[in-house]
Amino acid sequence: MTPVARIYLLVALLLTPLSLVWLILGMDGISPAALGSAPWRLALFLLLAAWTTAGAWDFFFSPSNLRRNYPVLANIRYLLESFRPEIQQYFISNNQEERPFSRERRNIVYARAKGETDTIPFGTERNLREEGYRSLRHSLSPTHLDASHGRLLIGGEACKQRYEASRLNVSAMSFGALSGRAVQALNLGAELGGFAHNTGEGGISPHHTRHAGDLIWQVGTGYFGCRQTNGRFDPGAYAERAGLEQVKMVELKLSQGAKPSHGGVLPGAKVSGEIAKIRLVEAGKTVFSPARHPEFDSPVGLLEFLQTLRELSGGKPVGFKLAVGKPNEFCAIVKAMLATGILPDFITVDGAEGGTGAAPVEFTNRLGLPCLDATYLVGQILLGANLKRQVKVISSGITATGFDMLEKIALGADAVNAARSMMLALGCIQARACNTNRCPTGITTQDPGLVRAIRVAEKARRVRRYHAATVQAFLELCGAMGLASPDELGPEHLFIRRDDGGQTYADANCSLRSGQLLAGDVPERFQGDWDRASPERF
Repeated sequence: MTPVARIYLLVALLLTPLSLVWLILGMDGISPAALGSAPWRLALFLLLAAWTTAGAWDFFFSPSNLRRNYPVLANIRYLLESFRPEIQQYFISNNQEERPFSRERRNIVYARAKGETDTIPFGTERNLREEGYRSLRHSLSPTHLDASHGRLLIGGEACKQRYEASRLNVSAMSFGALSGRAVQALNLGAELGGFAHNTGEGGISPHHTRHAGDLIWQVGTGYFGCRQTNGRFDPGAYAERAGLEQVKMVELKLSQGAKPSHGGVLPGAKVSGEIAKIRLVEAGKTVFSPARHPEFDSPVGLLEFLQTLRELSGGKPVGFKLAVGKPNEFCAIVKAMLATGILPDFITVDGAEGGTGAAPVEFTNRLGLPCLDATYLVGQILLGANLKRQVKVISSGITATGFDMLEKIALGADAVNAARSMMLALGCIQARACNTNRCPTGITTQDPGLVRAIRVAEKARRVRRYHAATVQAFLELCGAMGLASPDELGPEHLFIRRDDGGQTYADANCSLRSGQLLAGDVPERFQGDWDRASPERF
């Protein structure tokens, strides 16, 4: 028995009874009314009685080894552990250390969302000579890029309703993962700022349509909002929702960065009656999305399904989202494009650093390519297949600043999606409680008592300001490099620090020429993956 356990038994068996006797002897009579006649004795007795009661549970019944050996005092350890992240975040970590968003990056988002200055005094805190540090080269002949360069047109030859999109849009976050007011604020912010709001795979909810922000409807493996009772795709339900004026594009989700090839999980605590009605699932029960689509099982099947989605939507832009794993599987999709002539209007590339409320640690930490590598790979393969101009690439990873946008676009993207930085603009504090239904800011919870903190109109203005300032910073960087348009960006513009001197991303990685994969002149890096790829199988 530990010394602490012995002390507990001493208090419980000896001191607590003695304090009770002492209390009784000091009272003016034996009655509840007489308790106030000996306040200090009463306080001591209540303290020892509380110690005895709490310790009894710990000593005899607690499932914790630590509490059974160190009754009462062990709880101090668990109390301190409960707010360890906050202590580290506010008092220990420096401006660069925290993950996934450092204090510096969060401060940029907060300042821009509030309309405050986002400049920094006294020089950079970064080590500019650090191995792997990424930077740009400025020009002595800078240019000015107006706001029109912050937009682009999405839609290929088969598309009848092309969409002029912003270079920065709200990435996929479902109602359910986010609260209704958070969704409303994001959509109103998109309406005010003229950018698009991806619904996430949870379907189109009344919170998405309460305001008039442009929507990118994401259709996942669970087909929420367009599913039959058996979970299969429902063409009629899809056509009805895809035909909404507010829906500008449709995105078929194959996989996402935080949990590639895993499917989605919405904890039962978040599945309210409202969410169950929208998703056609059972309230209060955890919702699992399949890891793969039941409607197709090959690259050709994927493209044929995309063509069906395009036709049912009335010719709106359609595309797919994926986290890149095996390069030969993406090569297989590109070969299927060449074989069938069916092209997606866009491809959204998610990085392995993508975030979500409920993802297994092993999947989050160990599967998939990081966003920059995945974006570069997809861009190069499309370029090598002579499809880059016809298929837009949207990159979705950690994006907080104009530089984050620029490096993704330089490596092959045409536009960028942001999720967590939009949450930060709403007031997220990176409490990392997204999967508990206890988000302290009301953003990722369905608890009405917590959600009430979100003032939709105010937060929407914050989202709009953050978006506008970040796109402006991106355009100013392009101008500082002397570019006439963001379309001129390429991997040769992004520099990587090496101990033996800096080199461009293009120099550090194998780059393809337009149509090179079709000419049979395939570089060694791509040769094996391209040869193994088949349009008939993933």
